Amino acid sequence: MAESFSWDRVVKQSEEGVAPTEPVSPPPVEAPSQETTSSASGWHEGEIRLEVQSNEGAQAAAEPHYRPAPIPAEVHTMKLNTSKFDISEETSKNSTYQATVDAKPIGSTHLDEIVREAVERRASDIHFTVGLPPMARVDGEIMSLPYEVLSQEDTRRLVYDILTDEHIQTFENSHELDFSYGITGLSRFRVNVFMQRDSVAAALRAIPTKIPTFEQLGLPPVIRDLTNRHSGLILVTGPTGSGKSTTIATMIDDINSNRGGHIVTIEDPIEYLHGHKKCIVNQRELHSDTFSFHNALRAVLREDPDIILVGELRDLETIEAALTLAETGHLVFGTLHTRNAPATIDRIVDVFPSDQQEQIRVLLGNTLEAVVSQQLLPRLGGGRVASLEIMIGVSAVKNLIREGKTHQMYSVIETNSNIGMQTMDRSLADLFRRGACSYEECLMRCVDKETFTRLAKGG
Repeated sequence: MAESFSWDRVVKQSEEGVAPTEPVSPPPVEAPSQETTSSASGWHEGEIRLEVQSNEGAQAAAEPHYRPAPIPAEVHTMKLNTSKFDISEETSKNSTYQATVDAKPIGSTHLDEIVREAVERRASDIHFTVGLPPMARVDGEIMSLPYEVLSQEDTRRLVYDILTDEHIQTFENSHELDFSYGITGLSRFRVNVFMQRDSVAAALRAIPTKIPTFEQLGLPPVIRDLTNRHSGLILVTGPTGSGKSTTIATMIDDINSNRGGHIVTIEDPIEYLHGHKKCIVNQRELHSDTFSFHNALRAVLREDPDIILVGELRDLETIEAALTLAETGHLVFGTLHTRNAPATIDRIVDVFPSDQQEQIRVLLGNTLEAVVSQQLLPRLGGGRVASLEIMIGVSAVKNLIREGKTHQMYSVIETNSNIGMQTMDRSLADLFRRGACSYEECLMRCVDKETFTRLAKGG
């Protein structure tokens, strides 16, 4: 089979100053005839003779059978451009996005103006990245805003316009930055700035200035009942963008409005702002107010807290500190990115070394008050609606945690529906039967398709 032509090989050899060569087949050698045999007198004519040669002799013998291949003319004139690519130009050429006819020029537009327009369209998230116009997530779907495609210079200017000198220094050192940002009279935003393909990009998550009520969120009464607890661990879990922060903010605000105490929140960054109502509220932001969740939790015992919010249970030290605080008589709220109650218990236990897991199961079983797992689905007719899995820390649940039998939790949840417990599949089936969400959307989000299908049919 002929050897395939490789531009990579030609260019590499050209760069090294070596003339490319290609093998030329030597003249065919006739196979010896059946009559050709060796005799005592020596080798007969026509036979293949094998001899040992020196390097020089071997080279001389091979020389006639190989010749330099002609170098293509275009290689002689080829100039390799090793300069840095223009990322925005390359991205734009490769992008399939076509700007709308009414696209507004970016020019000197300030980021606030773009964000205001996105919020008017009910955007929950706004994205700035090279090769696309500003993008917004509305009711869970990504859509473009009516602006020109962003260049590398556009994204850098838009983002840097809202950064402080300290932010810029942090970002240029680590290429990652999280902070909160507010626009007067509009909203606050959780901002993540990052690098992608050597250009600046950013994602903004809108945080309403007014904390919604349980009724506005459509949360069942059992969620409000959890705020009456005075100690233990309450976990709100779900994927990114599922409304965890909003649910916890509503619960914290309910406590703040109805009983006295000291609330300490540790967040990255601070999202909802809580005023002093019946409680003292101190909100600490990672990096600006404390160096880590673990450090803040270690210090919080000296701050006389009653209620503690840990923005995210990220690592072993943070989880261990939260469990200890819950065990010592504090009400602790925390979040995880798990999708259901059994997975939440497994995630916490699995963080610890195997020789500590039994002890952690006991501690978790003693302190857990509830796991609320949620996800947001597109509502038929517009907007989004929450689907909730709710597991209360009754004695049967606590025993399963201690024994490591998380696979049996769904049967306990189902048999305790009278106190407000429900599985994710039942919640999804209820949304479908009420006409809030499509069957296909609910089926895609369920834990077990067979169970969901049965419940959706009224089983």
